[in-house]
Amino acid sequence: MIPGVDGFMYPNEVELQWSLLIVLYPYITGLVAGAFILASLERVFKVDAVRPTYRLALLTALSFLLVAPLPLQLHLGHPERSFEMYLTPHTASAMAMFGFVYLWYLTVVLLLEIWLEFRAEIVYLAQTTKGLRRVIYRALTLGSMNVSPEARRLDDKVGYIVTVIGIPSAFMLHGYVGFIFGSIKANPWWSTPLMPIVFLFSAMVSGIAAVLLLYVASMKVKKMAVDMRCVDTIAKYLFYTFCIDFTLEMLDLVHRTYESDESFRSLDFMVHTRLFFSQVVLQIFLGTLVPLCLLAANQLWRFTEKARRAMYVTACSLTMIGIFAMRWNVVIGGQLFSKSFLGYTTYKMAFATREGLLPAIALMLLPFAIFFVLVYLLPPWQEPEHVSAPAGD
Repeated sequence: MIPGVDGFMYPNEVELQWSLLIVLYPYITGLVAGAFILASLERVFKVDAVRPTYRLALLTALSFLLVAPLPLQLHLGHPERSFEMYLTPHTASAMAMFGFVYLWYLTVVLLLEIWLEFRAEIVYLAQTTKGLRRVIYRALTLGSMNVSPEARRLDDKVGYIVTVIGIPSAFMLHGYVGFIFGSIKANPWWSTPLMPIVFLFSAMVSGIAAVLLLYVASMKVKKMAVDMRCVDTIAKYLFYTFCIDFTLEMLDLVHRTYESDESFRSLDFMVHTRLFFSQVVLQIFLGTLVPLCLLAANQLWRFTEKARRAMYVTACSLTMIGIFAMRWNVVIGGQLFSKSFLGYTTYKMAFATREGLLPAIALMLLPFAIFFVLVYLLPPWQEPEHVSAPAGD
């Protein structure tokens, strides 16, 4: 009798191949995609109410995108070999193409849009600061010191085109993660055509919630007034996106229940036993129903600003927990039962190992450290129209 195993398991199914780090990977990339989609509301769809979070959303996306590949690198037995996918691309493998999708989104879309948006401020700071900061800002100008009105109009035009290209790129970045899971035929928990769409909308939900939380926290740290019109608008879009995401997940559940194929008994057993807390309690109740009720209440009734802000913060915090629980249930839960549907295993998370809890905590804190540095170098707060650099150099 193998400890932690019920029923019959194949030998290679006793130990889970994808652990906590693989849970973090789709979670972090989801935050990237959601933050960029929120930023595109102002640039492309002209939702002026969310303008105060436009730059903040771009820096949030970059902070998490820089960390996104690290869970995969730690998971690899030989991470130094990862560069070989660029030298010998395998176009038939969705996972092998991740590097190209990642580099496209990082360099062509996100970095370019951030540079175009902040270029005038970078030039101004390059000519007004001293010491190491001056060297950094001069390097960030890339030799372009022209901030004339014509140059700024060109920046805006190119930035608009980059954002339009970035929207499908953001969909591709996270949608393909769901595509990888949904295309694994051997696992009925994952093998569904709705998986990429569910992953995409849940990514949008988590990214929007993260930016709202960071915006409120940043305003508190800076001791600046929170733009409630902006926060109310973001919460409205979060509510609409969340409704679509929850509908898709319930549609998948109803379809599985109605179909009731040979795997249904095993999946039903998992939900009622090993995944009851993470799926029913965390994901569905605390992470979905409670935030939806809080957001819906603000759409139906008008509360005070203080009450609305508290409700938004609570809803977004629970949403982040619920989306993480969803990633956990997909990645970990999908590996807890046998392909024979006759056996079940458990996952014991280590602490100070390569794929344990400690590295996972460090990886989740790292984007916030990067965010702090980026905000220091490129303040995202709305600056006055001073950006004509001083004459002379």
